[in-house]
Amino acid sequence: MFKHILVPTDGSELSQDTCRRAVSFAKDAGARITAFYAKPEYPVTYYGEGALIDPTTPEKFAELAEQQAQQNLGFVEQLCKEAAVECAKLSLTSDIPYEAIIEAATQAGCDLIFMASHGRRGFSGFLLGSETNKVLTHSKIPVLVYR
Repeated sequence: MFKHILVPTDGSELSQDTCRRAVSFAKDAGARITAFYAKPEYPVTYYGEGALIDPTTPEKFAELAEQQAQQNLGFVEQLCKEAAVECAKLSLTSDIPYEAIIEAATQAGCDLIFMASHGRRGFSGFLLGSETNKVLTHSKIPVLVYR
């Protein structure tokens, strides 16, 4: 039925459990996986007329975000390798994760998005209940939510 599954991850324990289940599901279905991570954009906070800028340069921030992406995507890639499931990795930079997830699924040609019911907030985690709900609401691609 499904042949190409997008598996978004944020690196949280729930997300890792979801990735394990997604790989098992893909193996049973004979599908391939595209692992996805939404990298955050460089934050700039404005107060009054001046800007308070993170002491990290935009280049260093992008480098750290890419390292985080590769670590999280590598986890899924290793699961796929162990299960003999074909795997590709994809990351996009966006502070609107649900849009990035839908864009990634469309860009990769996926026919299913397999994601956690919720995740964690903040800089390091982008998959949250509200993001899952937004993906469910806006995606034209079927979404399987794992709890």
